Amino acid sequence: MGLKPQVLEVLERLGISRGQIVLDFGCGSGTYTIPTARIVGERGRVYALDKNKRVLDELMQKAELAGLRNIKRMDTSGEPRIGLPNESVDVVLLLDIFHPYYFPQAYDRRRLLNEVYRVMKPSAFISVWPKHMESEAKDEIENADFYLEKEHTGMLIHDGKNREKGQILNFRKR
Repeated sequence: MGLKPQVLEVLERLGISRGQIVLDFGCGSGTYTIPTARIVGERGRVYALDKNKRVLDELMQKAELAGLRNIKRMDTSGEPRIGLPNESVDVVLLLDIFHPYYFPQAYDRRRLLNEVYRVMKPSAFISVWPKHMESEAKDEIENADFYLEKEHTGMLIHDGKNREKGQILNFRKR
């Protein structure tokens, strides 16, 4: 199976569907952003947030070439602040971003989770690939007033090209 169909399948299994508003936090060059934009369609939107301006430039070029107009670029300084209104997002993707490399202190990860909680609609969910801190991630997220709804295990894409087995955890607000 090619990379694109595999990514689409993973995203659809997570619960991403047409018309949703999705925040891809730490989106990089768009491994999951572009397929998400295809799934949510013209009535949906994907906010692509990253601190690396170069990869965001690449992502927006890819989106333009693909004819995708439903991706909104969000530059950040790396702070866990999300420039979106309260309760405005259906899905938040934290895929290989919720770990000590990007957020070294538990306090920083908690600030991120508080922001995620703030922007999530009451019926929203977050999908977390807790690569690099599998054992602590679930506890930290549940302690931030979320509950684990589903676990998805399968082949995931890392660094835009490498496939590896991983587990994505879907959480909802308590």
